Amino acid sequence: MFKSLIRSLGGRTDVCFRVTFADGTIWQNHDAEPLAHLRFKSAAAQWRVVAYGHVGFLEGYFDGDIDVDGDLGQIFRIGFQSRFDRKPSPLVWLRNQWHEWRLSNRTIAQAKANARFHYAHGADFYGYWLDRDLMMYTCSYWKEGTQTIEQAQRNKVEHVCRKIRLKPGESVIDIGTGFGGFMFHAAEHHGVKVCGINTTTEQVEWLKGEIARRGMSDRLESREADFREVHAEFDKVVSIGVLEHAGRDQIKQVVKAHADFLKPGGLGMLHFIGHVGMRDTEYYIREHVFPGGWIPSLSETINAMEACGLEIVDIENLRRHYALTLDAWTERFDAHWADIQAIDPKKFNERFRRVWRTYLISCAEMFRSPFANTHLFQIVFSKGNISRDNYPMSRAFLYADDAAQSNTGESEPRRPVEMPALTQPPPAQSART
Repeated sequence: MFKSLIRSLGGRTDVCFRVTFADGTIWQNHDAEPLAHLRFKSAAAQWRVVAYGHVGFLEGYFDGDIDVDGDLGQIFRIGFQSRFDRKPSPLVWLRNQWHEWRLSNRTIAQAKANARFHYAHGADFYGYWLDRDLMMYTCSYWKEGTQTIEQAQRNKVEHVCRKIRLKPGESVIDIGTGFGGFMFHAAEHHGVKVCGINTTTEQVEWLKGEIARRGMSDRLESREADFREVHAEFDKVVSIGVLEHAGRDQIKQVVKAHADFLKPGGLGMLHFIGHVGMRDTEYYIREHVFPGGWIPSLSETINAMEACGLEIVDIENLRRHYALTLDAWTERFDAHWADIQAIDPKKFNERFRRVWRTYLISCAEMFRSPFANTHLFQIVFSKGNISRDNYPMSRAFLYADDAAQSNTGESEPRRPVEMPALTQPPPAQSART
């Protein structure tokens, strides 16, 4: 049964691969040099694939019962080409329902625990493989001429700043701040005051220290709060990579919070991974990487935004940019694995390495694949309808400075502007969960 499954997959892909079965026999799908070699160490590992499909294969790989020699990315290319991921087994479906019952983000306490599972590994861990300037852990923007992940992430945050028309003196809420890359860039280059909220205690405390170290406490604030805990209204709202953590049944609730954070007539940006069409979120990602996470569809997101009184101003799909971003992260993750492991050898062990390499590489291949239905959307929205007087009639304003930079050879974002005096002090009360 298992060998028949492997032969079927091999016939539906142009990737040449070799398999060594648990009984020692070897099979190869094409007459060429294999790009990857799968080694099954036991019959139990093979039955795991029969029972749980691609999830069984991945979990066998995590546990060391299956080894992969060669290019791991080609394994995921095989999976997407053969549609191996499209028909999860009934057992995986049941496990996904059980996961939702146990780890749903419906409560603030559970949402916080889910976020800490992934984001509380520490700045040292993330610093080894994210961009060095902003430490942005979201899709970057590889516009023409971009050479490094540092440039790509600066491009991204500047792209967001331009889309929402930041102006000196405005107040901005950054929902899900991470390590504060957007906050620092927006304050330094656009003269705005930014309040960042985040549910992960470790990131919040690190960011508070970094804000103080840079002497920016008069313009930046880091608050520990759930995304649904609205404490004030702001001129602009920025949400970069947050909606995926809302949870399956909390999309409308979290979108409403975005609307409630925004002043009437204000602009916002919703940057998120989204499906085209309704489908379950990949189980292995939920179980081993992002517990409680849920990839919403573009249509349900738009419906929720409209129900909350938000007008869709612009939608851009950056799917291809995410593949390049993940490639850069994977390269640095591999190059610095010894450094990462030295932080805490027990925590950052071989199983952790296999889970995270699978996560990074499989997502890169997913965003690269012509067969996948997962994308990266940036939605510009307003609270109330815009007019020709308060928002440009074309996208030309987004790229005007790029033409000037290409003529002068400059590649850096706009020069920092002087920060004006704040018209209103940051809220003094704490919103800790």
